[in-house]
Amino acid sequence: MFPIHKVDQLQAEDIEYLGTKRKFWFTADSQRYLFKAEERGTGEDWAEKVVCEVARLLGIPHVEYELAHEFEGQTPIQPGVICPSFAPRPLALVLGNQLLLRRDPAYPAEAEKKYGIREYTVDAVAEVVMNLNPPSPEWMRCIPAGVNTALGVFIGYMMLDAWVANQDRHHQNWGAIQEAGVLRLSPTYDHGASLARNLTDEERKSRLETRDRNRTVEYFAGRARSGFYASPRDGKTMLALDVFGNFAQRDPSAARIWLGKLGEIRQNAVKAVLAEVPPQRMSPVTTEFTLELLMINQRRLLEGVLL
Repeated sequence: MFPIHKVDQLQAEDIEYLGTKRKFWFTADSQRYLFKAEERGTGEDWAEKVVCEVARLLGIPHVEYELAHEFEGQTPIQPGVICPSFAPRPLALVLGNQLLLRRDPAYPAEAEKKYGIREYTVDAVAEVVMNLNPPSPEWMRCIPAGVNTALGVFIGYMMLDAWVANQDRHHQNWGAIQEAGVLRLSPTYDHGASLARNLTDEERKSRLETRDRNRTVEYFAGRARSGFYASPRDGKTMLALDVFGNFAQRDPSAARIWLGKLGEIRQNAVKAVLAEVPPQRMSPVTTEFTLELLMINQRRLLEGVLL
């Protein structure tokens, strides 16, 4: 089982105000960590951990998340996750909205607005990412051979999003790490809004058992949307699978490599990841539904993108 790390709230050093969830920084074993509380009871903690582990299967540069529980002394307070800082000083994380603002001074980069930004298009983000350096060597250790540009790596992030049904890749959920004036694509982070983690177990069970084609897991999987728009004129965001397809067209070679990695992952490997989540975090029906969703999305990716 994945361990659940105990975090005493008395360790809190700084409050992290970025985002909507309660977060604080603390230090353990000379390493600075971020604790992110799971206050809503919607499964963002196990989703974050599962996506971390399937990203590892793919070789995608990703922030390491661990399950955690906040305590006040011996009193349990809140479940959550922890992750080490991936941009410790003198490094600095430059978020996507700021990178897009540098590209276009008219881009609506206001920190309080993350969704419904029609200027947040595949074209705009691809242009920004193409001008970044790839992640630093420490993040590229497991990258598949042949992927060596920031855009090629980012295409892997987009494939991961489509696989895990991540609908939260807004303009602050990616960025670049700046060191001595050099901007490198950051590892992927913040995947708690993935894997339909906010469904109730009743709905999961219903979708697993239904004979109504409009209620199946397959139908549900096909509706996962991203934060991207195809054009500022569009009224709806793009489907996650279409976002990957659009980025893939910009570097078909990298996309084929990532799809090849995805095709190597067998169901037993995914089941093994899910089996490591403690049952108090992930119920049996949640595990069954999540496995089904991942297998459906894997098949859709391997069959649906023409390169």
